[in-house]
Amino acid sequence: MSILKEREASRSPLVGAAESAAHADLPAPAAHTEAELAAIVGLLTLPEARIETVSVGHSRDAASRAAAESFTTAWTARGGTVLATVSWPETAASWLRPAHRLTAELPDAWVMAAAPLGFAQLARRLRHSTDWDPARTYAFASLRDSRVPALAGADVHGLRGATAEGGTWDVCHRWVTTRLPAEATA
Repeated sequence: MSILKEREASRSPLVGAAESAAHADLPAPAAHTEAELAAIVGLLTLPEARIETVSVGHSRDAASRAAAESFTTAWTARGGTVLATVSWPETAASWLRPAHRLTAELPDAWVMAAAPLGFAQLARRLRHSTDWDPARTYAFASLRDSRVPALAGADVHGLRGATAEGGTWDVCHRWVTTRLPAEATA
């Protein structure tokens, strides 16, 4: 490996200060809705999904923490298993520890309740340092923002989630597509 490739591989994948400042207007997570929670559980329990174990990640704000707790309660009530629950701050020197904790148990899927900037930081670390697969990741409505794929800087193709109204959304390369509740069930 050349010196330049080694240096590039060892670089931190963090969002730079200028880029963070440019996205300071990203909204804080709102309280989740029952329709949103039901839609996430619905995505995870589609017959073709075959998901039994999940790791849950969340920002440390009250709305994200409450969404993660509600999901954990709903998932375990259905007989599912939560392998790990991991939180992370909005700003940190590195997201390596939460990234490793989220992926250590090899879950069938990941569920995220987070603020966009913190998730983007974590997604960069997950893609850089683990075998995380965004196509096996389900998120609450706070990550439906079309700026998240660009801010994540890494490919988050396949990331999907629920809207507050009970619809769904997914990331296809750098595009976020939303489906209304009726479309989500059709």
